[in-house]
Amino acid sequence: MKPTQVGVIGCGNISEAYFNAAKTFKMMTYSYCADQNPAAAKAKAEAHGSKAVTVAELLANPDIEVVLNLTTPQAHSEIDRLALEAGKHVYAEKPFGIDLLAGRDVIELAKKKNLRVGSAPDTFLGGGIQTCRKLIDDGWIGRPLSGTAFMMCPGHEAWHPNPGFYYQKGGGPLFDMGPYYLTALVNLLGPVRQVTAMAGRGFPERTCTSEDRFGDRLPVEIDTHITGVLRFVSGALVTLIVSFDVIKHHCPCLEIHGTAGSLSCPDPNCFGGPVQYTSFDGRNQAWQDIPLPFGYTENSRSIGLADMVDAIRNQRPHRANGDLAFHVLETMCGLETAAATGKAVTIASTCERPAPLPLGLLKGSVH
Repeated sequence: MKPTQVGVIGCGNISEAYFNAAKTFKMMTYSYCADQNPAAAKAKAEAHGSKAVTVAELLANPDIEVVLNLTTPQAHSEIDRLALEAGKHVYAEKPFGIDLLAGRDVIELAKKKNLRVGSAPDTFLGGGIQTCRKLIDDGWIGRPLSGTAFMMCPGHEAWHPNPGFYYQKGGGPLFDMGPYYLTALVNLLGPVRQVTAMAGRGFPERTCTSEDRFGDRLPVEIDTHITGVLRFVSGALVTLIVSFDVIKHHCPCLEIHGTAGSLSCPDPNCFGGPVQYTSFDGRNQAWQDIPLPFGYTENSRSIGLADMVDAIRNQRPHRANGDLAFHVLETMCGLETAAATGKAVTIASTCERPAPLPLGLLKGSVH
């Protein structure tokens, strides 16, 4: 079977990881790419054997079945809608959108057109989080009761070539990094029922120290430190802290605690990483390192799209799907609202836990 032709819209900083990882998955090929900056599209095409075109040309091309949307968050919903209107399945970088109405419009349009919608992050399909999922599903920690999730750093202006959008609506630690943690948590524990939060911002503006923008001042328009509590439908309670106001810390990325044990999970922004487990038999037990029986522990951005392409061919649900992404979006919006109002927010949407990857997959396969 010929590989599915994918058209990439957005050839910025994140696209290189997608182009590189996609070569692992023979069921698809990134045949065309476009960007509002034609030079960026041309450079990416020359580097990866793709063809640079305009966005309009890409959307009008009947050979392209799927659009990979790697634009900035503020454009995700608009490009998703354009792709769907053009009759193409679409998979977008995170976050799924920056407001609920636009995200809901994308979901409803996809259902109307009988097309697939997918969204990053797909790091939960990596060997690290998949190992944690199996341990929980197999009962190693008993019934999950609680957890903690910490993503804290000093921001992106020291390294990112164009960091301004991180401090505008749709950016910040919650919408930039929150999807990794929340998607991993929903994968492990199921959907969220209710959230509460407090938030603040440490600085009114940021100063770039990256080479391309050194000395530029960036106005901060969003909260840069959010502390939230999530109650899951299962009853589990998780404390979440995401921040661009922390220089350095020793807090674990993600831990899940149950009636029979505790699990230390790897960084949800990565595909691999250490997994540790401990149980309780009347005395404190040392953490045990757990080997990762799953593959995809290296940077595999594109596996979520590959899974969607394979799912379309085999008429099965895909894992990094629109319902999951929309639920994570509503959870983030709920945290924002809770912080602004001081009141708990009930999450109206729900989703299924994505199917786990099976053991023993060959590299390049997803089922």
